[in-house]
Amino acid sequence: MTPLILSAEAVEYPVAYTPADGVLVALGFLMVLSFMALIMTRRMTPMVALIIVPTVFGLIAGAGFGLGDMVIDAIGKMAPTAALLLFAIMYFGIMIDVGLFDPLIRVITRALGDDPAKVVLGTALLAGAVSLDGDGSTTFIITTSAMLPLYLRLGMSPVVLTCVAGLMNGTMNIVPWGGPTVRAATALGLQPTDVFVPMIPSLLAGLVVSLAFAWFLGLSERKRLAGSVDTAKIDGPGGFGRLGAPKIFRGAEHKPGALASLRTGNIVTVRGGRDAVAATQLVDTADTAMADTTLDPNRATLRPKLIWFNLVLTAAVMVLLVLDLFPLAFVFMVGAAIALIVNFPKLRSQADEIVAHAPSIVGVVSMVLAAGVLVGVLNGTGMVTAMASWITEVIPASMGPFLAVITGVLSIPFTFFMSNDAFYFGILPVLAESAANYGIAPVEMARASITGQPVHLQSPLVPAILLLVSLAGVNLGDHHKKVLWRATVVSLVMLVVGVLVGAVPLLG
Repeated sequence: MTPLILSAEAVEYPVAYTPADGVLVALGFLMVLSFMALIMTRRMTPMVALIIVPTVFGLIAGAGFGLGDMVIDAIGKMAPTAALLLFAIMYFGIMIDVGLFDPLIRVITRALGDDPAKVVLGTALLAGAVSLDGDGSTTFIITTSAMLPLYLRLGMSPVVLTCVAGLMNGTMNIVPWGGPTVRAATALGLQPTDVFVPMIPSLLAGLVVSLAFAWFLGLSERKRLAGSVDTAKIDGPGGFGRLGAPKIFRGAEHKPGALASLRTGNIVTVRGGRDAVAATQLVDTADTAMADTTLDPNRATLRPKLIWFNLVLTAAVMVLLVLDLFPLAFVFMVGAAIALIVNFPKLRSQADEIVAHAPSIVGVVSMVLAAGVLVGVLNGTGMVTAMASWITEVIPASMGPFLAVITGVLSIPFTFFMSNDAFYFGILPVLAESAANYGIAPVEMARASITGQPVHLQSPLVPAILLLVSLAGVNLGDHHKKVLWRATVVSLVMLVVGVLVGAVPLLG
């Protein structure tokens, strides 16, 4: 299954770079960097930055009154993606509400206990396993729905969850049925398996590094919580096992020996004496409806008698996703409709269930549509075209024998700043043609080009990552601060291993 990315239609890139294009190249990079700076410094929310920054740079680039048409055209191409995310969130939200994933959470809880290091490592293993289907959105929905409740109960940072899940999914994104490997093979007239199989050692090395990062992040969380949280053992009323419930929260005071208990709404109340007060929220109440529904094991929406029906329905949805017989958005539309009819037969109950997931739906879909402004300006003004041409011209002839390694290094920033389509169909063919003069085969260039995927998956141009941070209630800038340097390390390790095993030539 092809991962969801905000891609434009394939365009013809100019063969030669001209000085006039230099302005567009500078504006393109400056626009993306300005966007990153604003969200990482928390000066703007991602949605606002995705709208304002490209609008300003589009006007500077001379788009004029054509700017609106560029944006609307890009949004039109994203409509299926927005619909898919809308109904996917609704479907899995319903399944969480009715208790389909509660048994999985109980199993994970018993296996991991209340050790933050084990929880983070378990998050990585789960994300890696689910990533085998090649679809980031499905991976993040399942991983978040299973693991976020544990993070909230233990007082762990959801940013750690998004970092680990993003690393694992980005590393697994080079599987031959995934998007980048297919694009690289298609652009150069190759078979995906010829590109992927020699890169298996690189994939394994990337997974090892990602798991190592997960373990050390878990140890860091364990140390942080041990220093700031006094942990009490409680038995969840829903049978979730004995979990460590934080007794000290930001801004909250409590009487020694007070017992903490969870309730719906991502709020922990502390009881046990006259001095006990309500603890502050672990996360913003508007963060995600998914977190809200999984915290209360006695929620009214549980449908234990329908668990087998819901399991079969979910299995059928996943099979249809893999077979790709119907558009993905349509599969989730029908699945969500059936789930609502069977689990909530009354009209009022159906309406309440839809409204319950509005926060997470609006957050994700609004960012996807807002990203249409960025994509529309990049493509409509010719910035992507100029950037693709520029990179093929700035590489000096003396570096020609190293083009395979150079391509691997360039894939890290370029697949972050632009869509996979722009890189694989615009830049890679030109680089491969140049590399052929130095005895570097197209298949070797294709292998090098996919090593930047751990970083690419963190790009704001990828709807799946917007879905992940929205579901976990994490600011995109905070996610980038924690994940980008780690993803870069993973990409470089994959490239180095590819060179060591001969899949990517060091010299032509």
